[in-house]
Amino acid sequence: MGLTKQMVHEALRTVPLGGELADLVGSGRVVWMAACDAVASVRLRDDGSNRRPTAEAVFSAIDAAAKAAGERLDVLTVEFVDAAGKAVATERVGGVASHPSPRGPSTAPQGVGGHTPIPGLDPAGTGLAGVSRIIAVGAGKGGVGKSTIALNLAVGLARRGHSVGLLDGDIYGPSMPTMLGLGGLEQVVREGMMEPFYTHGVKCVTMGKLVQADKPLIWRGPMAHGAFKQLVEQTNWGPLDYLIIDLPPGTGDISLTMAQVLRLTGAVVVCTPQKVAQDDAVRAARMFEQLGVEVLGVVENMSYFVGDDGKEYDLFGKGGAKAMAGRLGVPFLGGVPITMALRVNSDAGNPTANFTATDRAGRELSGALEGVVTEVEGRAALAEVRARSARPSLKIS
Repeated sequence: MGLTKQMVHEALRTVPLGGELADLVGSGRVVWMAACDAVASVRLRDDGSNRRPTAEAVFSAIDAAAKAAGERLDVLTVEFVDAAGKAVATERVGGVASHPSPRGPSTAPQGVGGHTPIPGLDPAGTGLAGVSRIIAVGAGKGGVGKSTIALNLAVGLARRGHSVGLLDGDIYGPSMPTMLGLGGLEQVVREGMMEPFYTHGVKCVTMGKLVQADKPLIWRGPMAHGAFKQLVEQTNWGPLDYLIIDLPPGTGDISLTMAQVLRLTGAVVVCTPQKVAQDDAVRAARMFEQLGVEVLGVVENMSYFVGDDGKEYDLFGKGGAKAMAGRLGVPFLGGVPITMALRVNSDAGNPTANFTATDRAGRELSGALEGVVTEVEGRAALAEVRARSARPSLKIS
């Protein structure tokens, strides 16, 4: 069954604070809560002090309730909000220590995933207050699984304890409502700001929840530009370690708007093994370079097919994207296989299951995804250091 919202609700009635059991629900401090699989999130009214001890106490209470029900809690995010409901701080407890990557520990340096600056400040220079790193996921053509990689990258980072947002920037063909299981939910707007959906440990906004599901968006460039800006600037993201942007395919208006509005940490290019996909992926990489966005690397999606019997089949060839990355002089971030379960989980809106399967095909998929997450963590940290060192400084003598 997994951790449920009801378990979290009951646990918040008996939180060990200051040597006593505090009822955070009855006292009115709990504003919102959510749970999925082994990940939970709680929004509390801020009292201005003891945030970390409070978060750890809440983790202990929920963890105890989960274990009593035969479940577990891996990661807890506690968001503290002011009287107006605006996020002022975020604390995370748990994370990658509970479930290390099958490919080994993360290569990201210490401090990645730590406490994120409060909104109203933009020390990272990303263009969004409180957002430390912004990573775009793009491709030169459609049909290569770009949204699949963007979604699983976001979920994988969240499972390691990072605070993660996912912006479904594919204005014309948003797929996140299906892939995150948002079908029965409605977009909430408070004081002119959209509240992101929170599921699978990720905050998400998508154009798919702002228009009718079957309505085609026949928009010229200026309209798409305005829609993307609205998704970026009119969302109450709160503090984030990473914002992942799923771009539409190609090299058009949305990518230009993104480069104008935001300062990106880097971009990930998605490609399948065959030559026809490589040609378009090269154009996407060159586009990012012309926009002044560092290409963190290339992911080869649909690298091979793994059947339920564990046998591997090279449906589209194998290694083409890796060779292309070498020609471009950019890192290769890994190859991700196709599996039957990946298709099922995507249609069911359950991406977390891509990281938790125990059969041979599932282990192959989760290992590949964890490897990509590890590479992106490390490459983004290095890009961040390079960007800081490249910024001009004023010396007075």
